[in-house]
Amino acid sequence: MLNPKLIQSFFTAASIQRWNDYPRMVELVELDKQAHKFIIAYLFAKIEIDNGNDIDMSALIEAGVFEFLRRVVVTDIRPDVFRIMLQKKRKELNGWVLDQLGELINDIDDGAFYKRFEQYLLDEDMYKKERFILRAASYISTKWEFSIIYQTSQFLNDIDEVKRDVEAEIEDYHELLGVRKFSLNKKLSRFIDLSGRLRFQKRWAQTPRVPETSVLGHMLIVALLSYFYSIKSGACQKRLENNFFCALFHDLPEALTRDIITPVKYSVSGMDEIISEYEILKIENDILPLIPYPLRDEFSYLLGLYDGKKDEFLNKTYQKTIKVVEELNTYNEDRYNAVDGFALKACDRLAAFIEATLSISHGVKSNELINGKKQTLDKIKENKNINGVNFYKLAQEFENSLIDPPQGSCGT
Repeated sequence: MLNPKLIQSFFTAASIQRWNDYPRMVELVELDKQAHKFIIAYLFAKIEIDNGNDIDMSALIEAGVFEFLRRVVVTDIRPDVFRIMLQKKRKELNGWVLDQLGELINDIDDGAFYKRFEQYLLDEDMYKKERFILRAASYISTKWEFSIIYQTSQFLNDIDEVKRDVEAEIEDYHELLGVRKFSLNKKLSRFIDLSGRLRFQKRWAQTPRVPETSVLGHMLIVALLSYFYSIKSGACQKRLENNFFCALFHDLPEALTRDIITPVKYSVSGMDEIISEYEILKIENDILPLIPYPLRDEFSYLLGLYDGKKDEFLNKTYQKTIKVVEELNTYNEDRYNAVDGFALKACDRLAAFIEATLSISHGVKSNELINGKKQTLDKIKENKNINGVNFYKLAQEFENSLIDPPQGSCGT
């Protein structure tokens, strides 16, 4: 499904520090910014669709993936310098990006993914509306970060000038209803703030780990894995869209409940049911009211709510009602609105396995990581082959690729 080195590149973004020439009260990294950007882009795009505008959600996802891949290649270039380089040396810079990624992506979708990536980099009109939404979402995420930076940088001479520039840029995106709603600092703004706070919750919080990743960053890693799974399994557009965003939002309730590690969830009989009930209560009281009303049913579906229960990792379809199914092969049409819950669980476990394996390969390990890695791999092996994608083989290939790790460092 994926070249292990490409998966490693996803985690490079967890080492790319943002605003690293300013004092920061917390670490701000590219992986988290990209995850936050995707969440905001989802909201802006759905609001546009609800208001009669033609937005291709599959194109939005793919454009975001392309931009993420380009960003992990140009790790050390400041965003403002990067924009100037794109203006003056777009062809040369994009050619270099393709050279760096070519061997890692040329087998995906029998080469079609590489061709679309190349076209996207060379043709600024490809996915034009979707690009604009992604730029707006990127700006809002950056503005959210700057609100943190400003608190610790007010002694700097130029910080108020930077503040004026950041605040003025919002005018460039006012044609989007979602941006105007955000500017009112009401419900949508509160949801964006809530999801951004997942930057501060760390994965594997009870043990040191390298690279350290947040719950928000983990959500994007799972979404990326689900995207490439969807391509490999031949998922229709709506199924691909649902898979990506269900994965992207799968840990969203932890913004309210915190990350409860698996051993705690299952150490006491009935504990997982209590946690699930509490998550449902928090979603219904504190999350859904922040979502624009026309989007709430779909958003509830993505979060895994149905019949008073919550499980985002079930195979299901959604037409007039939600239907849980074992196999999705006969439902691979947009009208069925399907979600590959079993595969998403495998992606979640694969991401956890990779997190532990990467840290151990860097020499930062603990009994929790070693045991967690083994237990996760055992779980992957139990249901290793899903719709032609062998997750167990991919996990093994990833671990083997770290035996002789690449020289040099990634990120900044």
